[in-house]
Amino acid sequence: MINKPFISALLYIFFLLTDSVYGIGEKTITFGSSSSWELIEKKQGITEVSYIRPHPVLVLSGGVSGIREEDLLDLHLSFDEGQSASFADSLGHYNVSISEELALATDPWSRVGKGSALFNGKPGANGSEGPLVLTPRPSALFAPGSYIRDFSIEFWLYPQSLETGAQVLSWYSSKPDGKGGYISQRMQCVVTRNRLQWNFSDFFFSPGLSAKGVQERKSFSLQGPLLLTRTWSHHLIRFDADLGLLEYLVDGRLEALEYTTSSGREGGDVYTPIIGRDCRLVLGSRFSGLIDEFRIYRNCLEKADLTRYSGRGGRVETRTLDLGYTDSRVLKVEAFGGRTSNFSGRVRNEYAGNGVLNFSDHSQIRFFIRLSNSPYRWNEVPWIPFNPGTELHQFRGRYVQIAADFYPGADEETSPYLSELRVIYSAAEPPPPPTYVAAVAKDGAVELIWRASPSRDVGGYYVYYGTASGDYLEAKSPIDAGNRTSLLIDGLKNGTLYYFAVAAYGKVENEERAFLSERDRDPSVRTFQIRQQVSEPGEFSREVAARPLVQTIARLAE
Repeated sequence: MINKPFISALLYIFFLLTDSVYGIGEKTITFGSSSSWELIEKKQGITEVSYIRPHPVLVLSGGVSGIREEDLLDLHLSFDEGQSASFADSLGHYNVSISEELALATDPWSRVGKGSALFNGKPGANGSEGPLVLTPRPSALFAPGSYIRDFSIEFWLYPQSLETGAQVLSWYSSKPDGKGGYISQRMQCVVTRNRLQWNFSDFFFSPGLSAKGVQERKSFSLQGPLLLTRTWSHHLIRFDADLGLLEYLVDGRLEALEYTTSSGREGGDVYTPIIGRDCRLVLGSRFSGLIDEFRIYRNCLEKADLTRYSGRGGRVETRTLDLGYTDSRVLKVEAFGGRTSNFSGRVRNEYAGNGVLNFSDHSQIRFFIRLSNSPYRWNEVPWIPFNPGTELHQFRGRYVQIAADFYPGADEETSPYLSELRVIYSAAEPPPPPTYVAAVAKDGAVELIWRASPSRDVGGYYVYYGTASGDYLEAKSPIDAGNRTSLLIDGLKNGTLYYFAVAAYGKVENEERAFLSERDRDPSVRTFQIRQQVSEPGEFSREVAARPLVQTIARLAE
């Protein structure tokens, strides 16, 4: 005789091999891990990276960090295009020419977003002016002939080495001097003794003519602090035309300033930039290292955003998942992930596993779910917050969608990540049809008799009929017979052959009715959903046929 412990062990092994440890009939939809993230429909401020876990994970992208609606952006090089040959100004104000010497550095080496520009210390290949050359279009701030008021230039810098003479930025132009000649204009950001120095040569001009009938011009130099190699630093040069104030900030700290005024201090006539002809801007000539998020603004930035991630966070939403049957139940949603930080290419990861992804530095992921039994007005169904890994109650519906909000740490330098998401549900499959059905012809009617479905979850039966096999198109078809196992169908035409089939439908729980009523405000939608929930049938039974006939005289005599 086989003992009970042995039988229990066999059952456990069976459930394990059939992936049904959670329970018989339960199913799982998996996102991420060895599966892809293709079922994610919406990504806002979120990207996939592959350097954190063996498979791609979802993490905050940080690609829009520092850009505010009130800032007047003129040029934006994000270097997130995926290959160096595709680097471009996202605003289209500047044409971009790329040398073969320029390469792409991807995560985890980029400071913001998916990539940064990698310069190898050479001036450019095949006679080019530099690794990356920007030529302004007429709509650009630095277009030929422009009279500029406020402007700002910012970028992130990661020097591999700091060789004196390396040029991070070089802007060239030729301005007519009014005497048939030209003035050579320069704006340069160059390495000098482990520091960055900004040189403005014949860049700022007086608002009017001097007593000698010429427009006066000024040149300035601003120098920053000692820089460290293999470390990211933020650089911002900004000009306020109202004050005539030119400032240089490194990592948000003011390092140098000059007044572009006739007096050389606050007050006096303000000298402003006037752009000449043949303008071009070159990045990275003889510079070795990385540049990320190079931007030019038409305004004077009050404050630069120095964080890796935006405090607004990001959000993902899955596609609408069809569980196949009305009244299907979501039992549990499991979320696997952790948090990550990246300081100058030094990545630190903390894997938290399955459960609530909420960390001590206030980085977190919040999860939401919404369900409906109808695909109509789906966007009006509200999102309901839940904790992953816990049992869910009263979460029923045919259609389900999951959303997740990502928030960075308090210093906005760490991000939570999601490596896998599992939706565990029980599909509310309708009960099987009756195994026996018989049709008895009568005068203008047919009596249908069937054997009850073997399922204990039967809520009732639908009777289908029509005048062609498999086509049950009569006006009254189907007829809800409730829990009965027989039905007299009258009003039929004598002499016409009718075909019949029976299908069972499942029970409706009262708690689900209450959940639907509380969730859906529109009574018409609520009624439709509940009716659909009650009326969804299973498979048809074996088809039977009968022909109603007028009863014979002999039969009537009896």
